[in-house]
Amino acid sequence: MSETPIEVPIETFPIHKETGGIRIASLLQPHRIVMMLIGLALIASAVFFMRWDWLQNYGDLIAQGLWRTIWILIVTVILGFLLAVPLGLAQASGPAILAVPAKMFCTVIRGTPLLLQLWLLYYGLGSLFPQYPWIRGSELWPYLRQAWPYAVLALTLSYAGYEGEVMRGAFASVPKGQLEAARAFGMPRFTIFRRIWLPQAIHRALPTLAGEAVLQLKSTPLVATITVVDLYAVASRVRQDTFLTYEPLLLLAAGYLVITGIIVMLFRRVERMIPSKLG
Repeated sequence: MSETPIEVPIETFPIHKETGGIRIASLLQPHRIVMMLIGLALIASAVFFMRWDWLQNYGDLIAQGLWRTIWILIVTVILGFLLAVPLGLAQASGPAILAVPAKMFCTVIRGTPLLLQLWLLYYGLGSLFPQYPWIRGSELWPYLRQAWPYAVLALTLSYAGYEGEVMRGAFASVPKGQLEAARAFGMPRFTIFRRIWLPQAIHRALPTLAGEAVLQLKSTPLVATITVVDLYAVASRVRQDTFLTYEPLLLLAAGYLVITGIIVMLFRRVERMIPSKLG
């Protein structure tokens, strides 16, 4: 007896549904149209009614400050996250000899202002190192006498302190049954950590990590207080030289908005990629 094939209409499959029209319709909502018109009006007024002739004189300095801001942000976020993983792991499942110092570190970092930490490192260690001849004669002295290593160290420790608590919660939220099942199959501890525990913890912490990266960007202007020439320092110099207030600040705000948009877009892309790898 032959079986009659069952025909399923192709329209029933969701992959053929068109979403372009829905996206266009959402963009054409009245409140969004009003917001776009207001934005265009503000941009037009800024272009035609403000002075921008100074840009050609400060183009190189602006590019230098922008690059330094992005460089400090990327380096401190990466180093801070690499430090936050062991801090979170020690608090989530480590012995007391590791958990207590990690908890104290995160508490101190989160309980004191970043500006205070930055000044303690720069004016504290920075003024202490020259007193030792063996430091002044070392190969590290040309770097230790500059301001940017202390800025990188302060921002890295600050990011690690906040993200250490985030990773602690992320590690604790991974179901224990998965880890116990992996141990029952004889998987080594490092393999369990690398293939099961860490990927799921990162996936759970990604939205918070994105927000902390944006907050880290907003913290970078503090490095200007120790003579590091970042984007904010360039805007301050333009204001001092040209006696213009709104133009350099608007350019500064636009630069931070663009970098923030890139950060959010990158983290959203990573959020879409990680679940497929977790399977």
